[in-house]
Amino acid sequence: METKNKLSQEDEHVINEMKAHQQNKKLTASELGDLFANYLGDSLIMCIYKHHLQVVEDDEVRDFIQLSLDTSKKHLAMIQEIYTKENIPVPVGFGEQDVRKDAPRLFSDMFMIFYTTEMARAGLQTYGSAFSSSARHDVIDYFDMCIQDSIKIYKKGLYLMLSKGMDFVPPTIPYPKQVDYVEDQSFISFIAGKKRPLTGLEIKHLQININTNTLGKALMLAFGQVASSEKLRDNFKEGAELADKQIKQLGDILISENLPSPKLLDAHVTDSTIPPFTDKLMMYHTSLSNAIGIQNYGLAVSKIMRHDIHAQFATLTGEISKYGNKGMNILINEGWLEEPPTAADRESLSKKK
Repeated sequence: METKNKLSQEDEHVINEMKAHQQNKKLTASELGDLFANYLGDSLIMCIYKHHLQVVEDDEVRDFIQLSLDTSKKHLAMIQEIYTKENIPVPVGFGEQDVRKDAPRLFSDMFMIFYTTEMARAGLQTYGSAFSSSARHDVIDYFDMCIQDSIKIYKKGLYLMLSKGMDFVPPTIPYPKQVDYVEDQSFISFIAGKKRPLTGLEIKHLQININTNTLGKALMLAFGQVASSEKLRDNFKEGAELADKQIKQLGDILISENLPSPKLLDAHVTDSTIPPFTDKLMMYHTSLSNAIGIQNYGLAVSKIMRHDIHAQFATLTGEISKYGNKGMNILINEGWLEEPPTAADRESLSKKK
């Protein structure tokens, strides 16, 4: 107990020293960028949760969505506090004006669980990156809290999915019976069409990327039903087709190894054509989903050793980037894209009188 108290006192001393040292320290570029992206993301996801709460039927799912909504509200309030302290304008983001309260349900309760759990998983990666590149004590504390919040929601989501019969966890493989070393370069490439079995990490990242595309396809199908213009409906249709194509390609790799491929969520989208969200929110959500997909592929490439899967992931990443660029142009042309914090344009400043 004495050691524990001593460590706590030492930690408190370090924290106080850090606060004193950083009393007047400005936010760094990475901190500004991460806080801005976090604000837009949490304000958007709050709108999704608000629609879910209006139409959810299962009491356990309602409590889960309420927890997630309250968590996002807390995040926004803390970012607003930092912005106010630094005299930085608070982003517009998304709010009540982006949700239609009388709209019927667009998704099933099961979809709501999967969506919220996947958002928590993506949050763990995003907040971990933000935490590891932060330096100011209040920002470090904020992203530390966000990581703990995401862990809580992710664990709760996994429990709900399993308890209600929705299994999206990776398949099992045999336990190793002895320690072996790789003896042939064919482990990372293949000769005469012969491929080695997938490793556990390769199966993991195939599953994660199938899950991301499964969620993305369902979202694009739903958004395509309720978007107000043909241009947006065409864009969402293209996104659904791209996600479906990538699900099949990734699933074929698992099936070729006699491993199960996750089920689709298409049936969990209702036939409603009344939009619960604005076109602006749906287009930005699509852009956010594309970014998560590219991030997942990038992480997967760093862990996968088979060259044929490397090459396939590079192709899939390029397809998402090309599609995402079309959506970004729509956001810009419609005046919906808030500009993130940027470095000073010295050339432009030098031309001013």
